[in-house]
This record gives sequence, structure tokens and C-alpha cells, in this order.
Amino acid sequence: MQIKKIKKTIPGYDEIYKNHRAFLERPNKRAKDSNGVFERFENPVMTKEHAPLEWRYDLDASSNPFGMERIGINSTFNPGAIKWRDKYLLAVRVEGSDRKSFFAIAESPNGIDNFKFWDRPIVLPQTDDPDTNVYDMRLTKHGDGWIYGVFCTERKDKTKPNDTTAAIANAGIVRTKNLIEWERLPDLISNSGQQRNVVVHPEFVNGKYALYTRPQDGFIEVGQGGGIGLGFIDNMENPTLKNEKIIHHKTYHTIYEMKNGIGPAPIRTEEGWLHLAHGVRNTAGGLRYTLYLFMTDLNDLTKIIYQPAGYLMAPSYRETVGDVPNVLFSNGWIQDVLQSTVVQVG
Repeated sequence: MQIKKIKKTIPGYDEIYKNHRAFLERPNKRAKDSNGVFERFENPVMTKEHAPLEWRYDLDASSNPFGMERIGINSTFNPGAIKWRDKYLLAVRVEGSDRKSFFAIAESPNGIDNFKFWDRPIVLPQTDDPDTNVYDMRLTKHGDGWIYGVFCTERKDKTKPNDTTAAIANAGIVRTKNLIEWERLPDLISNSGQQRNVVVHPEFVNGKYALYTRPQDGFIEVGQGGGIGLGFIDNMENPTLKNEKIIHHKTYHTIYEMKNGIGPAPIRTEEGWLHLAHGVRNTAGGLRYTLYLFMTDLNDLTKIIYQPAGYLMAPSYRETVGDVPNVLFSNGWIQDVLQSTVVQVG
């Protein structure tokens, strides 16, 4: 907080600060309903109201005499997640009222409540072709000692100059060892027209980096592509994807009929690699996103050994409305000694 450096703060700041602090520190209780597999909580762990006041307000009364919120936050959602130095951290996609997104780290002592943003957002280095928008960072603590952040980078599709909705999505890649300083690596190089939902496997596979992908033909529609893919990279400084293969296909009359995509990096268990993914189907009311699980062989990542028929989680009633309604989407979870927490925000 930089409040002490300001001689005169905006009108009503003390009340705003008091209410904001009470909101951040409110306890989050378990909801009464449970199916014995997972538990919901009464409050979202992350919302736009969690954004620090210093990001939203000019706190100098001389330049902001009416105490107006200058930088509006539209939403916070789709965070990557990691346990770091006994704290639960989210790499949150923060979207402004101008539709532009940035990443910021929020920290909690328990992963359930009291999430507070670090003082500054992530400073994301750029490539020679700057990002127009970035979102949905997946974090992987890899066996090589780095923490990788793979996110969707969006740019204008220059082959369609008159179509203001045409865009190209690809996987941007950064890495860090302290979650403060980030090194930008080249974007993913693949044979697909576009890539979404890309995450790094946490261990080497035959000396190579394994990446889960979702190749697709268009920005939104997967077209003839789609499905959860697996490919390999020799080194992350030249992230050229080789031997990409779809390991989990879209399937007619299922929860992943229209498209599906991997969530966070899988968790190693005694039985196999546990994966969290989202499945999308079309309905009369629009697209419906649910979350489902599957498991792959420990020694053969292409071999699915367990696959439940239905979803793990579906939108509750209050999640059928909102900025992006009827969607459950997760690209972050944390394996803990006592519990595993699936982080779904938005």
C-alpha cells in the first residue's frame, strides 16, 4: 500500500478501505450440499472486488476530488494455481472494463479464503509480435527447475483485415523461478492453425518436454481439429511441437461433443496421471461447459486407462448467469497433503 505517501486521500477512502478489508478477510464456509466427491463453498474465492483499491482508484484528492473509480475491473477468472512456500497462489486473469486482460498473483493461506493480490501485476515480456490480449495461464512446476506459465495469446488475424472479430490464438510461454521475474520464450510452433488449452507436463518424457494441446482450425470453432492432443518439444527455447497426436477425441452425444480441452497439468497418482478437462456441448440456450476427469497410464501418456461417462462438476444455478454464463472452466488445481483444491473462477 502506498497510502502513507499521499497527503490527502480521496473523500470516503477510510470507509472504502474498511469495507474492502472486511470483504477480503471474510471466512468462506462450506456449502451444505455435497455429493461426497467434492465440496462447494458459499463464496467465490476470487472476484473483481478482490482487485486492490490502488489499482482502481487515483487516491490523490487533488486529482480525483470526487473519489471516482478510474480503472474499472470487469472480472477475474481462469487462474493457474500453485502451492508456493506454504501459500496457495493463483495466476489470475484480470480483465478490465476495456476488455483487455493482464495476469496477477493472488495469495491465500489456505486456498479457500483471504485471497489477496500481490502489490503489482505480472510484468509480461513481449515478443516481436506483441500480444493483443492474454488469458488462461496454466502453471507447471517442472522437473527441470523452472515454473512454466503457458497462456493463450491472441492477435488480429491479418488475413481478414475487414473482419473485426477475426483473431488467431496461440500458446504463449513464460518461465520463472520466483513468480516475480518472468522470461518470455517464443510462442509455440506447431502445424495447427491455432492452439488453445496448452499445458506443460510436469516431468520429462524420454528426455523431452511433453505438452498437452488442443489444435483447432479457427479462433472459436475447432472445425476438423479439436480434441486433447499430446506432443513433444526438444527444448523450450525453440518450442517446436513434434509428433502431436490426439489422445482424447470429441465424441458424439457426450458432454464433450462440440469441443474439449485440457485443464491444468495432470497429477501423478499410484494408478496413473489424473487429468482435469472441460467438455462443451451446444444446447438451445447456448454452449454449456462442464468439468470431467480421466486418467492416463504412468508410462504411456497416450493410453487412457480410466474414463467416467459423465462430468465431475456442472454449473450450479447461479453459475448459469453472469458475464460468461453456464460455464465451468478450470486451468488450475493444487495437490495437497490433506486436500486437492480445484480452482474455478468466473
